[in-house]
Parts: sequence; structure tokens; C-alpha cells
Amino acid sequence: MTEVWEEHVGAALLGTARRVPPVLAGAPEGGDPAGRLLDQAAVLAVRRRAGFRAGRGGVDPVAPAPAEELPVVPPDAAERLDDLLAGRRTELLAEWLRLAAARGLRAPARAVPHLLDLGRERAHRDLRGDLAAVVGRRGVWLALQNPRWAYVIALAADPGTDDPDVWSTGTREQRVAHLARLRRADPDRARAELAAVWRGERAPDRAEFAAALATGLAAADEEFLEAALDDRAGEVRATAAALLARLPGSALGARMAARARGCVRPERRTVRGRAQTWISVTPPAEHDEGMARDGVPFHPEGSFAPGRTPAPQQAWLREILARTPLATWPDVFALPPAGILALPVTSGAEPGRGARDVHLGLARAALWQRDAAWARALLDGGVLLDAPAVLADLAGVLPEAERAGAAAGLVRWIADPKVLAEQVLARLPSPWTGDLAATVAGTIATLLDRPAGTANTALRALARDAAHRLDPALADRYADRFAGLGTPETVTVRDALVATLRHRHAMTKELCP
Repeated sequence: MTEVWEEHVGAALLGTARRVPPVLAGAPEGGDPAGRLLDQAAVLAVRRRAGFRAGRGGVDPVAPAPAEELPVVPPDAAERLDDLLAGRRTELLAEWLRLAAARGLRAPARAVPHLLDLGRERAHRDLRGDLAAVVGRRGVWLALQNPRWAYVIALAADPGTDDPDVWSTGTREQRVAHLARLRRADPDRARAELAAVWRGERAPDRAEFAAALATGLAAADEEFLEAALDDRAGEVRATAAALLARLPGSALGARMAARARGCVRPERRTVRGRAQTWISVTPPAEHDEGMARDGVPFHPEGSFAPGRTPAPQQAWLREILARTPLATWPDVFALPPAGILALPVTSGAEPGRGARDVHLGLARAALWQRDAAWARALLDGGVLLDAPAVLADLAGVLPEAERAGAAAGLVRWIADPKVLAEQVLARLPSPWTGDLAATVAGTIATLLDRPAGTANTALRALARDAAHRLDPALADRYADRFAGLGTPETVTVRDALVATLRHRHAMTKELCP
């Protein structure tokens, strides 16, 4: 068999014009030699494979998947999941996963590989937490066999068999998953394992491993992250700086506070015979090595500000303020957040100049540090009226009991439906309840009866968000609220909104019969 195969290989290499392949027994003679060569090679390939005996030793069988502990979702909910996966309806799928996870249910086995593949996609990484909760022990078992699904191991409550050798031999995804799980169980040991191999890792891997330290971030991590600020890879430096900016009492926070106090300080003035405190602003004159090391980019991308791009010095100021601990300012000005925001701002001899930079920087700091007191003061202070998207993000920082009322106030204040839909409501977290839900429903009712025009585009965006964030149990009430409203151009939007709310209500009942 081997000799005949080699003769065919030789004929293929030299060409049938120079070497004619032998004729196999039973094969028709004549015809095109090249065609006969290919036909016979196909037959020989099958013979060669059929002649091998499967190996019996040296292979350890994979242990079967462990028995499931969570109950599977009811049959109707399983069918709904199949439909959502087939239609790629991500927003409804996210809600299905959230509801199932909250009720301690798991997805049917047939859907688990599809869900694991979905979680690999960058656009769906926000689904991973709930996804890991519903794939059950079988999902973790599959992830242990397939490195592409390793992210589940880091998130699952039951990791199965966590192979300690994976840190030395696994893929990047497997190693990140191992490190993340170890951070949850023993943060110091995880950091020690990372430090032991750090210098030998590639830059993209170092950045991923450093990001895993966000789990269980504590003061003990500061020394390692400070050293990472000197890494030769920019992505690693940026990751380390972002983590240190979140760490209370860090040396980076102190350095940022020192820079910020040099740029923003109280100035005593006498205006019309009255003593006043002003905020005096002096943006940094240059971008030095220390700023770069601490994560302030030379070219901030828009510096998270709406409208026109600021000058470099203004952008650097905003970035510094965003990374400065907010506890700095009550000490500097001897005032609470609301009192500081009420102070007039000046930069040089021009009153009012610099106010926007200061307020945007403080807003970003409130978002990063999740500081509800500063978020509340910024929302109530009226200092960012031309930045509705920033205000919407700040509303998300408030305690849940306050969030709906603050968001409803934003909705009532903004007259432009396009701005409302794209910059405010699209950024407000769900669910929309209470005053916010009533205000949104009233806005939709108003827009439904408007003539065709730009408002229709805003209505479609607003209705799409409302369909996924209003309480689905009130679907019939909203149907009655909007009944009879709408122009020929908007009735389809109205009907789609009500249909999605009813779809979500049915989905909820299936998961909670």
C-alpha cells in the first residue's frame, strides 16, 4: 500500500506527462491520466485511513459532566430562548438571562453552546455575568474542554475542576479566567502568581492580567500597579493608572490631587464691598513625564466633553480633575460639594472662563468614583445644562430610590426630543419606574400626534428604549394610554412598543409561572 501511494505522489509531483501512475486493480484503463491519478488517489486515501487501528493507550478519557443542581427553565421559556437565539434579539435575550439568573434557573442543555459562543463576542460581553449563571455545571464543564469559553470559569459559582497547571500551560483566556477566580478567593496569592511571571509575558497578556486585578482591588495591590506605570507597553500603563485612580488613598491619587490644587484654588475677592470666594483656574502649561506616567493622555479623545474639542491645556485639566479624589475639594474650599459648585469661576482676568472645564472634570470624577453626593450636587447645581448626556450618566450614580425622580426632572427639562432620546434616555439604566415612567409615557403620547418630521426619528428611538425599560406588567395600561393616538407615520411605532411590552410580560410569566 505504501509503495503504491508513493508512486502516485511521485506522479503528482512530476506530472502525468513525465510519469504515468500505475493502474489499480479494478480501475478502468485509458482516459485522461491526470483524472485517473486523482480518482485513484482518492481511493488510496480511504484505504490508508481504513487500514489504521485506533490507539488504545495513553489517552485519559474526559470525565463526564457533573450532574446539574439548578432546575431547568420551564418548556415555554426554553422555546422562547430558542427563538431569541435564532433571531439575535440581544436586548430581550439580556432580559431573559437576567430573569433566569435571578430565579436560580438554568438554560436547557441544547442552548448552552450557543450561549457560550454568544458570550465570546465583544459586543455581548456585558451578558457574561448572567450567562455564566444560567449555563449550569454543563456549561462550566464545556468551558474546561474549550479554551474559547474559558471566561465562564472565572464567573461561575461552581468552577468544576480548576486545574492549577493552566496558569503555566493554558491559553490567554484560560489564564485570565484562572487569575480572576483566584483573585476572588485569594487576592494576595493571585497577585504573587502574576508577579512571578510578569516580566516574561507579552504586552497584550500583561494588560489583560493587570485588568484582572480589578477584582478585589485593595491597597496591597498598589506597589505592583505603581511598578506597572513604568511598563514599556502603553496599554499596560493605562490599565494600571486606571486601577490606581480607583484605589482610595493611593499615591497616584495624592499626586493628582497635588496637580489639581495647583490648577484649581480658592481666590478671595472683594466685589461691591463684599468679600467673595472665587475658583481660580490655571490649566497646566505643559504635558510632562509625570502626567504621562500617571495616565493623563497627551491627546485626550474629546476629554469626555460634548461639543467642540477643547484646547490641549483644557483637556489636560479635565483629565487631572477626573482622576483627583473628590475628598480633596471640601478640604481646599472648606465647603460641601453644592457650595463649591455655586462659586464663581475665573481663569485669568476673564470671569466665567474655565468653569466648564472644572465642572466636566468633577463630573467625570463623580462617575469614576461613584460618588452620589457629588452626582447629586452636579445635577441640582445647574452647572452642566449644556451637557445632558453627562447629567444622564450622573443620574445613574444616585441611589435607586432617587434615580427615577432625578431622571424624570431631566426628561421634563429637555425640550428637544432628539436630544432627549439620544443623549438622555438611552443612557438611563432600567427599569424605568414611578415618576420617570409616567414622564416618558407622557412624552411618547405627545410625540405620537406630532406631524411627520424630525420628531418621528426621535420617537422611534425613544419608543425602542421605552419598550425594553418600562415595566412589562403594565403593558395593557400603556396600550390603553396610547390607544387612539398616532398619525399614519407613527402608529407602527406605537404598535411595536406595545407588542414588545407584551412580549416581555409573557416572557416574565414563563420564567415565573
